[in-house]
Amino acid sequence: MDALRTPRKRRPQPPPDELAVQFQRTVQWPAEFAPARRRCYTPEVTFWMFLAQVLCTGTSCQEAVARLLSRLALCGQRASAGTAAYCKARRRLKDEALERILAELGAKALTFAPGGKTWRGRAVKVVDGSSVSMPDTPQNQACYPQPTTQKEGCGFPVMRLVVLFSLGAGTVLAYARGALAVHERTLFHALWGCLEDGDILLADRGFGSYADFHVLGLRGVDCVMRKNARRGKSSTLAKKLGEKDLLMNWNKNSVCPAWMTRETWEAMPQTMPVREITVEISTPGFRTTHVTIATTLLDPALFPAQDFAALYRRRWMAELYLRDLKTTMGMEVLRCKSPAMVHKELVLHLIAYNLLRATMLQAARQNKTPSDRLGFKACLATLRQWAPRFAQLQNHPRKTQALFQDMLRTIAAAKLADRPDRVEPRAIKRRPKNYPLLTKHRKEFKEIPHRNNYRAA
Repeated sequence: MDALRTPRKRRPQPPPDELAVQFQRTVQWPAEFAPARRRCYTPEVTFWMFLAQVLCTGTSCQEAVARLLSRLALCGQRASAGTAAYCKARRRLKDEALERILAELGAKALTFAPGGKTWRGRAVKVVDGSSVSMPDTPQNQACYPQPTTQKEGCGFPVMRLVVLFSLGAGTVLAYARGALAVHERTLFHALWGCLEDGDILLADRGFGSYADFHVLGLRGVDCVMRKNARRGKSSTLAKKLGEKDLLMNWNKNSVCPAWMTRETWEAMPQTMPVREITVEISTPGFRTTHVTIATTLLDPALFPAQDFAALYRRRWMAELYLRDLKTTMGMEVLRCKSPAMVHKELVLHLIAYNLLRATMLQAARQNKTPSDRLGFKACLATLRQWAPRFAQLQNHPRKTQALFQDMLRTIAAAKLADRPDRVEPRAIKRRPKNYPLLTKHRKEFKEIPHRNNYRAA
């Protein structure tokens, strides 16, 4: 009977996506997550389609499917024009596989950084927090409630995000997510496993506390942070190391942190030596006039005080990295309707960001150009325009490699202008349209006629 059975027709396999041809050596789908069934939307095909959606902000699922159908048509194949199969395939993507791709890509990008990009021979990692919005659905609201200051039906779910970057390479090393009510420092504790012995952690004053400094010190991680304003008289002078360079003894208070057990808190020493360096800022346009830097790097001979001002100023790079993620790549507002898909969309954004950073580092190393002089937006635009050319060379590996080298030269040629101390106010020039604000639920709201004459009370 088996010999007489009609063989089952195989589903059409689409040709490789142009992104897959372009970065097949940099990003590979893990083999252990290959499907048991032969589908048109395999995990690898779905991954590259989803990644293309992320890189081209605003691309809908319908457009992603149409892009696949155009590739199938070149081979004389067909598939359904509906988006249901593709949406189901996106839900089947394994979170473990996406997390592994993100970690491997972040580690691989560090190898492209010239000289490791260290500070006095030690790796510097910078952490910062932000938030992203998502569609107003009951599932998203249950997982990530909207801010309490917004009325019901007028707000959007908000996710708090803490990201750990490599300061030298600019790549995402790890991230933690949570509801808006969860503090950034609480989320940061989940990233301590990504810090290695000998690292230097750079952060703002929101992450610096007595317990954090002590526990990170036990892990061999030194901290460079701005002194928290709450720590006033709870420290005493131990030694004066230089002009505006003091060795202080921080005293432990009586309040145990909520994330730490009482036994661990009581086992900690009552005092801890911390170096405090005050830096005067006289640059016109800067909001702050002086900054007190707290650090566990106590040796003034190995770590001169004047070097900390330039190091802490580079903490602002984390803000620029987040701006590239949220504004340039469009991650500020995620588009999926359920928390499970929101998480996948978030990881895909981070993977795409690391892929662009790795490409920039390769371009900088090949053309002997400082990586911080290359524009992230210019790299993204070059990648979008060169991708279709790679699809034409999918069966010619040598020509593909030569085209990739040409693309790196194009990215390196688009250098940013060197504008030190440039003032960039957080303001917008173009005015929004004069529509009234949605202050009630959509079902209860009544639009005001003659909106051009509307004035807020």
